[in-house]
Amino acid sequence: MAGQSKHVQVGKRRLEITNLGKVLYPDDSILKAEIIQYYHSIAPTMLAHIKGRALSLVRFPEGIDHTPFFQKNKPDWAPEWIDYVSLGSEQKKDYMIASEQATLAWLANMACLELHQMHARAPMHEYPDYIVYDLDPPEIFDFNDLKMIALGLKEHLEHYDYTCFIKTTGGKGLHVITPIQAKYTFSQCFETAKVLAQEYVKKESTTTLQIKKEARKGRVLVDIYRNRTSQTIVCPYSLRGFAGAPVSMPIRWEELQALESAQAHNIHTAIPYVMEYGDAWQGIGAYAAEIHTERKTSTTGVALKGNKHKTPQQLEEYTRKRDFAKTPEPKALYSGGDNTGFVVHRHHASHLHYDLRLEENGVLRSWALPRGLPTHPGVKRLAMQTEDHPLEYMTFEGEIPKGQYGGGKMWIYANGRYSITKQKKDGFYFTLNSPQINAEYRMHLMKDKEWLLERVDVPQFDYLQDPLKPMLAESADSVPLGEEYLYELKWDGIRAIIIYNEGEVSVWSRGHKKLNVQFPELLLGKESFKATNAVFDGEIVCFDAQGRPDFKAVIHRMQKSRKGDIERSMKKNVAFCYLFDLIYLDGRLLTGEPLLRRRVWLEDLVKHGTNYRVSEALKDGQELFDAASSLGLEGIMAKDTSSKYYPGKRSNGWIKVKTKKSAEALIIGYTEGKGDRESEFGALHLAQRDEHILIYRGKVGTGFTQDTLTELHGILQNLKEIDRPIAEKPPDDSRTVWVEPVLYCEINYTVMTGNGYFRDPVFLRLRQDMK
Repeated sequence: MAGQSKHVQVGKRRLEITNLGKVLYPDDSILKAEIIQYYHSIAPTMLAHIKGRALSLVRFPEGIDHTPFFQKNKPDWAPEWIDYVSLGSEQKKDYMIASEQATLAWLANMACLELHQMHARAPMHEYPDYIVYDLDPPEIFDFNDLKMIALGLKEHLEHYDYTCFIKTTGGKGLHVITPIQAKYTFSQCFETAKVLAQEYVKKESTTTLQIKKEARKGRVLVDIYRNRTSQTIVCPYSLRGFAGAPVSMPIRWEELQALESAQAHNIHTAIPYVMEYGDAWQGIGAYAAEIHTERKTSTTGVALKGNKHKTPQQLEEYTRKRDFAKTPEPKALYSGGDNTGFVVHRHHASHLHYDLRLEENGVLRSWALPRGLPTHPGVKRLAMQTEDHPLEYMTFEGEIPKGQYGGGKMWIYANGRYSITKQKKDGFYFTLNSPQINAEYRMHLMKDKEWLLERVDVPQFDYLQDPLKPMLAESADSVPLGEEYLYELKWDGIRAIIIYNEGEVSVWSRGHKKLNVQFPELLLGKESFKATNAVFDGEIVCFDAQGRPDFKAVIHRMQKSRKGDIERSMKKNVAFCYLFDLIYLDGRLLTGEPLLRRRVWLEDLVKHGTNYRVSEALKDGQELFDAASSLGLEGIMAKDTSSKYYPGKRSNGWIKVKTKKSAEALIIGYTEGKGDRESEFGALHLAQRDEHILIYRGKVGTGFTQDTLTELHGILQNLKEIDRPIAEKPPDDSRTVWVEPVLYCEINYTVMTGNGYFRDPVFLRLRQDMK
């Protein structure tokens, strides 16, 4: 088994991987194959942080129970395509650089469990882009106290206008990171860290700067010495050579309080965490600060040190095209910068397009992108170079009046910092770092002002292929009131995630069932949307003769599979999709944007007169609720305009207020029928999930029509019979058939009883759109 090997294709590289069955973590039975799979899977996120950095490696060829060895030089037998850089003042070493997924897979095949990185990136290997404070506790130290030290250090550093990020080391400690601009030497960074740490240690008696263990006297070392030349820290998302295969895990500060140890994340939990919550260090480079002792600002707050600037005369083309008495755009005024800023605008002029602007020598070099940013490697986009724009455009957002050059609405789609990673004869490679977009691109000059823009890196999650889980709402008995809310009808249909990509539409149910076949009228993407790609959240609705949503009709549509049946049901019950949120748009995830901004973009890109409609939002919630009640509609939604979108999570940013109390519950069993129901069933046993635990909610035995009884009985007969899935034993357990809890239903009820049962429940309908 240990000698097993195979050839695999990783990107454009073909690798031989060997000894796949070798156990590297004996106590946990973790094989080398699992190590390779981990690094291959986490690569898109990990590479965003380590690409371009010189690496020192800790190899465990015989497993963690044997002595490891360090690898710094690139071995002679390493593939030629693995990047490296020669560093060192006297005796240079060829440090390897991970530039692609294949590199990480190759390193994992060499049993490199731990990857340690230097603090600078190519091509600026002499200038770190962060300062690290390594909190190294003694062997016996309360982790809760260590967390308090980290929070105190964060507050101290923020006083000097540094933005702090944190990760576990995967060992005992924590790393606090402050991103800085890559223009200071290692010596400058160390001296800065030393001064700041000295101030903090004076205030916090449980910390020390004494590097010798005997001198620490049970205190936590604030290790600033790692900021010196050639020093390293363990890479974010790297495994560690300890039992349990812990991971050095970037986390959010708000997660620190619940963290149990520096080894809380491991090979099994890290990737699911990233897939569900994203990268906690997303956009870290956008927060790069100047060292506080070197800061010098203009009257407008823009850094001036060491820059070259364009004069207003050099922006002549920009000025000539605009009448500044009629447009709110910034004039071509002198302004400074640090040559690292970028902005992408979503610009709805005569034609919708995007504008990419990169700061260079005091102005913004600008390109118009008719189809937006490319989303994946291999996707190329035309980029037409336009006139340079003034630096004030970095923060401009508004509406340029019609009749003016570029007249129309302009929004900031992304802004932050960029860096040139490689210069080519016919173009350049660059990275964008921002809270909105973090990616690497290549800009290739074709002719004149025509460029081709291509994405280089591979994103961790493909939002255009794998549908996100829709966000869930909290419930309330009365309408929440306040200026912060918008109010919408709660549509009585089936929840849907709509993916639009390059003219093609995919319709997905809440339970991740693809519904393209059942709803062909919703597949007209180009006729419906003004975008290149987008992901929407909405509700598919059919209407009855009185214009009310008809839930049975839309479920009837969803259950059809034969072409003839679908065509007939489509003519009888036309489906419309009411869109109420925009999750992803033209290359970037929007979940972090406030609802109000997501709605503005949603309303701008949905065309009129199609089967897609934007769900109308009103400011008077009580009036809308009263109208819904009088018309017998399901209820309304109250949404906080500042709220973010949390896929698959329940949030109080959305609050549903139903005209009647209702709930969704799992059917976990049914009782034998008596009398008129002898051939069907008597009542349904219900439960709801709390995480992975089933909570019993009692029975429902009313609200069924004869047709519903017959249909539901047939479905129940096909479910797998199981042992009672709840600990509680109901009185009628002996005459109950318990079934696999996979089928949802919706009920009305009056109140929840003290023991957690639905009081006076009435069956409304099956929810076959849910899993």
